[in-house]
Amino acid sequence: MPAIILSLFQVIFLMVLAPAVSWFIKRMKAASQNRRGPTLVQVYSDLGKLFRKDMVISETASWIFHLMPFVLFASTVAAALIVPVLGNHALLGFMGDAILFVYLFALGRFFLALAALDAGTTFGGMGSSREMTLSSLAEPAMLLAFFSLGFRSHTLSLGGMVSYFAGAEPFQVLFFTSLAFGALLIVTIAESGRIPVDNPATHLELTMIHEAMILEYSGRYLALIEWGHQIKQLVFLTLLANLFLPWGIAGSWSFPALGLALILYLAKVFFLAFVIGWIEIHLAKLCLFRVPDFLSVAFVLAILSLLGQMIVGRGV
Repeated sequence: MPAIILSLFQVIFLMVLAPAVSWFIKRMKAASQNRRGPTLVQVYSDLGKLFRKDMVISETASWIFHLMPFVLFASTVAAALIVPVLGNHALLGFMGDAILFVYLFALGRFFLALAALDAGTTFGGMGSSREMTLSSLAEPAMLLAFFSLGFRSHTLSLGGMVSYFAGAEPFQVLFFTSLAFGALLIVTIAESGRIPVDNPATHLELTMIHEAMILEYSGRYLALIEWGHQIKQLVFLTLLANLFLPWGIAGSWSFPALGLALILYLAKVFFLAFVIGWIEIHLAKLCLFRVPDFLSVAFVLAILSLLGQMIVGRGV
């Protein structure tokens, strides 16, 4: 029972921390532009304000439009339930693996694209087309990167991968996972809708992808979508932190081990958030027709990582 409670705490902790990570990236960008940027309280206040606001709904909207925010949020939280955070175990880690993780996000994306079309706007159709095109490139790269890590660790369970690399020598982890890290970092940028793939701060029709699909949403529906997007970003950063920087993962549920794991987890996640923010500050938004080339780099890195694992052989 204590293990279940602590595993549930990990998920609640992710949900609460997610807006703070988004705030950190926004604050970095604002500082680079000599602006003050939002306060930490403002980020949570904005979510609360959206939950309290009334909604404006298109007359052409069907049940898909109303269902999508709940499916998107639920699928994101379900993916978070199978990702180890502070320890090697997740609440629902025994029920799913890396393949389920990928397709839980695909489920939310599918309903998001349907709902954007359901609203009957040109922007929605445009954003859906772009999102499906890019996801068809990002998902294979993500799966191949997971297969590469699974080949080395003998499992596709995310908890099993974290346990294996947490017990491996640091040089071995860095040597065998560097290419997969590059692939998943690019996929994280794409899945989070960050520059150079997408710009979350724009409403310019020539560049919108994610924002184009949610233009018709408001009120609590928009709050669920925005919160789910922030959780999704943190889940990917958590995966990067625990798979490729696995040291400090709690091996037991004792409070000293969990306290140390919490401190190191926050340090790793905010370091990766700093990397994402640094990339946004120093790179421009890519032309839409150049984004597939960017995602192709992730695909090539994932293939090279898998081939390298097969050539060198499985770990022992």
